[in-house]
Parts: sequence; C-alpha cells; structure tokens
Amino acid sequence: MKRILFVCTGNTCRSPMAEAMLRAMAQERGMALEVRSAGVSTVDGLPVSANAQSVLRRRSIQHNNGSTALDNGSVTWADLILTMTAGHKGNLLQRFPSAVDKTYTLLEYAHRDEEGERRIAELESLYTDFQMKQALGGQLTEEERGRLLELEAAIPSFDIADPFGGSLQIYEDSAAEIEAALRKLLDRLQHRK
Repeated sequence: MKRILFVCTGNTCRSPMAEAMLRAMAQERGMALEVRSAGVSTVDGLPVSANAQSVLRRRSIQHNNGSTALDNGSVTWADLILTMTAGHKGNLLQRFPSAVDKTYTLLEYAHRDEEGERRIAELESLYTDFQMKQALGGQLTEEERGRLLELEAAIPSFDIADPFGGSLQIYEDSAAEIEAALRKLLDRLQHRK
C-alpha cells in the first residue's frame, strides 16, 4: 500500500484538504492508499481552518484531524511526499536530505514529464553550483547565469497559493487546483500498477 504525505506550512488549510480529498478520491476508485499531512511550521493539534472544513463539507468529505508538525517519523513513513510549494520542498529537504528521491511539489509530480524533469534537475544543479560559488566568494559565469534564467522562464510555477485568511472563494479556488492535481496523481498511480 502506497503511503503519501502532504506538506504545507501550518497543516490547517492546503495539506489537510489534499489529505482528505485524496483519501476520498482513492476510495471512490477502489485504490488502497494511506494518506497523512503535516506542516513545516506548526504545532500538533491546531484545528483545520473553518473555510477548509467548509470546502470539504461541500464535497461531502470529512476531516477531523488537527495539525501535525513535520518530523522524521512522518518523513520516514512516507513513500511519496508532496508539498504545496517549492519553499516547503526546500525546507523539508534542508531538514531531511535523505528524502530527496521521494519529495516533489504536488503540481510538479502531477504534471511530470521527462523533459520537465531534466530541466528541473539542471536548474537545481545550477542553484547548487551558485550557492557553492557564493560561499567561496565566486559568481556564476555569464553562460551559467543565462542558462539559469532560461530554465527559470521555461519551468512553470509548481506552487499552490496559500488561502490562509482568505475568503471561502479563495479556499474553493485552492481546493479546485488541488483536486485537479490529485486526479492526475491518481491516474499516474493507477498506471504504475
């Protein structure tokens, strides 16, 4: 059984919606998945936001869990970790570098293709080189800087905007974006069987 962990900031909006929706959607498809969520900057037990609960109720989905702080146990448990933004992914990988081969943003994983993966890997390599050169007092060459800008322009944003504090409509928009990505995720998982 595949174990999937969703990660966002406070684990009160996006990741609990993704967790609850994926669980319900997988059940509808007859797929056996274990799903959890956590936050990179939270404490255990905070309630899921009222608007997130409303969005889930409108879809006839229940979610009664409180927030969970991201820890090594959750990271180790997961077969696949899907973050809501590149910032969450970076935070997680800085804390748990061994999770690099199983951590993606939700949109990155849902819209993955070979060319996109190659570009992302090249961009991440350039970022690493840039950070190393900066630490040693150096800079990127003009060619490296040009390639970095070219890759950044070619790769779409893989972030799902944070609805925290927003209107119910903003939560609905966020949930719709998450739901569309979850459909693609489930399609990918079904084709891997």
